Amino acid sequence: MQLCELWIVPVHSGLLNGNTILLKHAPQCPESALAMEQIFRDAGAPEGAYVNIFATTEQVAGIIADPRVQGVSLTGSERAGSAVAEIAGRNLKKVVLELGGSDPFLVLDSADVDQAATHALFGRFGNTGQACNAAKRIIVADAVYDEFIEKFVSAVTSVKVGDPTEPDTFMGPLSSSAARDGLAAQVDDAVAKGANVLTGGAPLEQPGAWYQPTVLAGVTEDMRAFSEELFGPVAVVYRASSEDDAVELASNSVYGLGAVIQSTDAAKAQAIAARLDTGMVYINEAPGTAPELPFGGIKRSGVGRELGKYGMDEFVNRKLIRTGK
Repeated sequence: MQLCELWIVPVHSGLLNGNTILLKHAPQCPESALAMEQIFRDAGAPEGAYVNIFATTEQVAGIIADPRVQGVSLTGSERAGSAVAEIAGRNLKKVVLELGGSDPFLVLDSADVDQAATHALFGRFGNTGQACNAAKRIIVADAVYDEFIEKFVSAVTSVKVGDPTEPDTFMGPLSSSAARDGLAAQVDDAVAKGANVLTGGAPLEQPGAWYQPTVLAGVTEDMRAFSEELFGPVAVVYRASSEDDAVELASNSVYGLGAVIQSTDAAKAQAIAARLDTGMVYINEAPGTAPELPFGGIKRSGVGRELGKYGMDEFVNRKLIRTGK
C-alpha cells in the first residue's frame, strides 16, 4: 500500500489500511488538531503515521502535488472541494470529497409526531447546527403539519443555550463570529423577503458567536435560505401537500448528502427512500454517522465515501498478478 494523504477527514480508515496520514486541520481548531496528534502518539502509533500540519492554502497545493502523496480527501465547503479537486485532478491524484449539505427531514402523514419532533430537534440543533448532514430542511405532510410545528417549536424554544461544558446545556456558540454573521445575513434576507420567524431569528446579545435557536417558515425560492446551506441553529420548515410534493421538494437542491424519513409505515418509508436524490437515508432516527457505515453524498455534496468498507476501499490500490500455465 502506498502513501496517502487525508485532509481534514476521519483518519481511522487510512490508518487501518496501513497508509500514513498528513492532516491539515481547519484553521479554527489548531489546538484540538494537535491534541488528536498527541492521542495517536500516546496510543503507540509509529512515528510519522499521523502528522498534523500547519500550512497555508498555497503550501497545501504544493503538498497535494508532491509525488509522494497518493490521494487527498477533504471534508469542507463546496468552494474548498472544488479547489482541492482541481489541484488533485491536475496531478492525477485520487480524491474523496465530503462537502456541504442541505439535508431534508421528511415527516410523512404516517409518522409518530412526538418522535419526529424529538429527532428533528437533535438532528437540526445538535453541535449548534454545525454538521454537514444536519436536518436542515424539515418537510412535513399537510395532515400532521400543525401538530408537528406546535411540538417542534415548543421543543426548540425550550433549548438551553450556554456554556457547552455544563451538563444541562443543549447548544453552545457557533465556531466563529464570521459564521454567526453569515448565518444572520441568510436569515435576515429570508425575513426581508417575507419568511416567518416561528422562534428565534437573531444573534444573542452577549459576547461571543451566539445565535438563537431559530425556526423559519414560508421560505421561497427567491430567498438565500432556500438554496444555500444554513450552517448553524436555523431550521426551515415546509408544508408538503402530498408525498410526491415532499419528494420533489426534498430533491430540489444542488446538494445530495443525506436525508431522514419519519414514518410508521415501513414499506412506504423504504419506497420514499429509494426516490430521494441523496447518498444516505436514515429512517425513524436523527441523522448521524457510525464507523461501520459508509458516509458521503452525490451532486455538489461531493464524491466518494468515508468510513466503513467503502471508505477503506477508497485509498487502497488493487493489483492484479496473474501467472500463466
